[in-house]
Amino acid sequence: MKLKSIERISNISKAAFTRDFLKPRIPVIIEDFSANWEAISKWSYEWLKESYGDLEVSLIDKNFSRSDKYFQAKETMDFGNYLELLEENKSLDLRLFLFDIFKEAPELKNDIDFPDICSGFIKNYKFLFFGGKGSVTHLHYDLDCSHVFLTQFHTRKKVILFSPDESDKLYPIPFTKMCKFDPEHPDFEKFPLAEYLEGYEAILGHGDTVFMPSMWWHYLRYIDSGFSLALRANDSAMTMIKGGINIVQHQLIDLGLSKVLGENWHKWKESKARERAEKLEKEYQLTH
Repeated sequence: MKLKSIERISNISKAAFTRDFLKPRIPVIIEDFSANWEAISKWSYEWLKESYGDLEVSLIDKNFSRSDKYFQAKETMDFGNYLELLEENKSLDLRLFLFDIFKEAPELKNDIDFPDICSGFIKNYKFLFFGGKGSVTHLHYDLDCSHVFLTQFHTRKKVILFSPDESDKLYPIPFTKMCKFDPEHPDFEKFPLAEYLEGYEAILGHGDTVFMPSMWWHYLRYIDSGFSLALRANDSAMTMIKGGINIVQHQLIDLGLSKVLGENWHKWKESKARERAEKLEKEYQLTH
């Protein structure tokens, strides 16, 4: 498996970004994407606690994709109490996922803007992600197939990305956009094709924004407790349609059959992923 560093840029024009990164679907870290945001200096743990600490939030842990906990929250608590746990910066397997704080606090939209770096920003879909030190977002790509601009606040986060062209080597699970391969602790006996993976990696710091192109697989680890803001964009009607199909498939088929069949549904998905992988492994051995 080979991982190369994600390129870093600043002061890039819309035309250059479109030519060099958006159209060819290449990830990049934009160091000044959020340079004009009031949020960058204003959104501290202390300020968020004082202003919005009484909001109730639902938290997930590493079992989020386990068959008996599939897409279920582990617990709920006041946002302020959760932020206090994060401030301790101790190992904590609790994440706040797809947090649309702007619904509860619409005034916060004034603290950010949408840079003129590309067209198609989906301005009603702005999400915060919080996580405890050491917590992990396992490899997946986003159901809606949007481009994602993920901006890190205050602390550090590790990001590993793989192109859609690498999908077969990741052993994707049917009816999901997830896989069980761990790129930081690779098991090449269980996932032999993964040894041939080529991807990108970086550590994000305060104010860094990583551009993750549509349908790119991403893995994230909170080096320190912290949070990020994701802005989404879509420049293609076809990817919007594909994203809509993915969401319907997930809601009606995957979650529906998970509720009806439980563990048997998850075992079937994993068996199908393994069957497909074994066929691909044989084909790969013949051509390499």
